[in-house]
Amino acid sequence: MTAKTTVFPCDTTYHELLLYGGPDGEMGASMRYLSQRYTMPYKECKGALTDIGTEELAHLEIVATIVHQLTRNLTAEQLVEQGFGPYYIDHGTGIWPQAAGGIPFNACEFQSKGDVITDLHEDMAAEQKARSTYDNILRVVKDYDVCEPIKFLREREVVHYQRFGELLRITQDHLDSRNFYAFNPEFDIRQDTCNQ
Repeated sequence: MTAKTTVFPCDTTYHELLLYGGPDGEMGASMRYLSQRYTMPYKECKGALTDIGTEELAHLEIVATIVHQLTRNLTAEQLVEQGFGPYYIDHGTGIWPQAAGGIPFNACEFQSKGDVITDLHEDMAAEQKARSTYDNILRVVKDYDVCEPIKFLREREVVHYQRFGELLRITQDHLDSRNFYAFNPEFDIRQDTCNQ
């Protein structure tokens, strides 16, 4: 799981598209999975959440590196000319997590519900939304050296989606199929509730 590292010329053309703090970005994914792992009742699923969450942090680094390499030597005038004046005023050419539309990253962009079924469906949806975002980036960006790592990241989203599907099947195997949606295995099994 390694992506080719390339040094890009300075260019803000793609800077706005590659910001990593959006609702479907790598930062939200890493925080989502690493937060969900604490209440995951099944060891094999907890391990996968840890592995995928850690991998998402590496993806965050890939995206940040691309953005940094595209913008690191731009002048203030170049940034203003290309529409990044407000960003530059707040952050210079520093990497700061925000969506392509300029909305800052916040914890509301990921979910950790404490219900394994809900969380795994959230995870599968998150991976599909990230894949769609990378598809959109690839429709707009034509620079080979930018596209190749984005293609790699897109491929990983597909793998993660499939892995979360496997985790959902593992969870289903742990649950009584007659009560599949009737209780929260992360909480109700530990409690003396009417659902038992």
